[in-house]
Amino acid sequence: MSSQQTPPLRRRDKIVAVSCGLFVAAMVGAAYAAVPFYDWFCRATGYNGTTQVATSGPSGTIDRKVTVRFDANVAPGLPWSFEPEQNSIEVKLGEVVTVHYMVINRAARPITASAAYNVTPLSIGSYFNKINCFCFTEQSLKAGEKREMAVVFYVDPAMAKDIDGADVNTITLSYTFYQQREPSRPVADSASPDKRGQI
Repeated sequence: MSSQQTPPLRRRDKIVAVSCGLFVAAMVGAAYAAVPFYDWFCRATGYNGTTQVATSGPSGTIDRKVTVRFDANVAPGLPWSFEPEQNSIEVKLGEVVTVHYMVINRAARPITASAAYNVTPLSIGSYFNKINCFCFTEQSLKAGEKREMAVVFYVDPAMAKDIDGADVNTITLSYTFYQQREPSRPVADSASPDKRGQI
């Protein structure tokens, strides 16, 4: 009797094994797709304070004004000074504005870092449009080097018609610089000059 049940059991085991394999493959595929999908979703909706990217300014401005504050931070362990040249400005909705940040490498060696950003209130991300920005671009500074970096942006006039933006009077644009991993050097390059001749 047990011999008659063996083929159905084997067939069922194969079906379960194949189903599990397909499920695992689907989960791995979803994991790889999650990052670009999340990035697209944030850019499309402004979710989590993600700003929009524009190639040019809007067709016009409206009289309503907002104060835009500028926040500058460096991650722990990054020996850079980083600050906006002005803490805040008042802008009309639709007005294209250029502001500058100053960064200085305080270390005695070259360092490469890149900046991440967001705006608050988070719901305003879909109305904050950047035409030019240094964010997510690696910045390599020599020891003691100082660099001025520009941000060109505008706040979409459509914010005034949104129930979430109707009462917003202040927007904060925040940047944080993170050090990039140093490229690995060959062992011979990492040896001191006096030891290289002894190798």
